[in-house]
Amino acid sequence: MINNLDNIMFDNKTILITGGTGSFGKKYVKTLLERYNPKKIIIFSRDELKQFEMQQDFDQPCMRYFIGDVRDKDRLRRAMRGVNYVIHAAALKQVPAAEYNPMECIKTNINGAENVIDAALDNNVEKVIALSTDKAANPINLYGATKLASDKLFVAANNIAGGHKTTFSVVRYGNVVCSRGSVVPIFQKFIDQGRDYIPITHEEMTRFWVSLQQGVDFVLTNFERMLGGEIFVPKIPSIRIVDLAKAMAPDLPIKIIGIRPGEKLYEVMCPADLCFETYEYNDHFVIAPGIKFSSRSNDFTENAIGEKGKKVAQGFEYNSLDNPDYMSIEEIKNFNVQALL
Repeated sequence: MINNLDNIMFDNKTILITGGTGSFGKKYVKTLLERYNPKKIIIFSRDELKQFEMQQDFDQPCMRYFIGDVRDKDRLRRAMRGVNYVIHAAALKQVPAAEYNPMECIKTNINGAENVIDAALDNNVEKVIALSTDKAANPINLYGATKLASDKLFVAANNIAGGHKTTFSVVRYGNVVCSRGSVVPIFQKFIDQGRDYIPITHEEMTRFWVSLQQGVDFVLTNFERMLGGEIFVPKIPSIRIVDLAKAMAPDLPIKIIGIRPGEKLYEVMCPADLCFETYEYNDHFVIAPGIKFSSRSNDFTENAIGEKGKKVAQGFEYNSLDNPDYMSIEEIKNFNVQALL
């Protein structure tokens, strides 16, 4: 799925990761340190305990830890001085929590996105990639709606940049195996506790399935691919949640507990309504911006590293239900084992 990057892009560069103490941030830092020689990696997050714990694993001379909240534009401006690349991973992500606390989700996911954009422009950052979610496509929950708004802000920021060199893009992908929001740790907890069932919200539920390493590699590659303004979507397999339960606990019965607030039966990454702006590449899709850029090309048939894409057919939608690539129970077992390595 992932192309290998030229091993110099991040050498002697300063990279800032908002929300960098999360599962994605840790894997991203590990990968950067293994493959490159960055000048600095700045972890920008609001939880001092998580930063302290992360420092025990990542204490290399290039590491920097900034306490701060993306709601605080002044702190972001200070943190981004001298930064070349930004990965915006900070967000309030729990779907039910967002339904019950909508304004808090809006402050972090929408206002925070605006602050990241302004700070990046003020500091002439070269490239910014914001992490999105499949829940931002045709959203029915508050979390997805805030991430859709965030995506729109980052796309439009390329016009706001004007004469600035800063370019902004978005990466959207599905459920990350064993991340904090994943269902895998929940199922594992039931197994470890010796419970007599596995809880599933609906027997027809499907999800896109991706490992942390795949997600990190996809983001890294897109720093080279990006023209600015596009939303990158990887081609990844789907799973049935009932198959995941059988893969993890083949001897335990399934108990249907009902759909949670804001939950979908299946997820969409490229909506049919955007088929006229969607391009298919070898291992990913690109959703081109609906707006036109005044100071640069609006052609997304070829990316910055020469890969060529073509427009999808009218009515095409990329969703976890109709995805041609489904994982079997055995494939899920093997995939989850590898994802934990």
